[in-house]
Amino acid sequence: MKQLVRRIGQTIALTLPVVLVTTGTLAVTRVPWAPPTGLDQQVVAASSGDGAGIGRASAGKVPEGLAPQDALRVTLLDELRAHNPGTALDLLERSMREQPALTPYCSSLATELGKAAVKKYQGDVQRARSFARPVCDGSFASGTAG
Repeated sequence: MKQLVRRIGQTIALTLPVVLVTTGTLAVTRVPWAPPTGLDQQVVAASSGDGAGIGRASAGKVPEGLAPQDALRVTLLDELRAHNPGTALDLLERSMREQPALTPYCSSLATELGKAAVKKYQGDVQRARSFARPVCDGSFASGTAG
């Protein structure tokens, strides 16, 4: 009897962590951490070169044949011009989260957005910096500096 209880205890001790980790992992993958929006679906399209990316409703099409990072750059700059630097930075952050392959370009894209924001506000660095977010290690802020 003592051996049976011991064997049952060992079996539970070995299988319980596996079951808990597996169910916990599956539970986390099913939780919608952020509510899906129509804009999230369009980020993939922005990098595919078809020009249907976020913020493209009021802007022209992205030229075909562009690399994904260049297509994203065009989309981001159009978003900045059409709305404000904050929406462009939100798009950049969402794009980096959904397309990890583009993360090496994040800093350069954010810096370009910073420079474009200063141009949009006719050299008003303070106003451009007011939209700064902690995206890509503060590269947007360094772009507004020059």
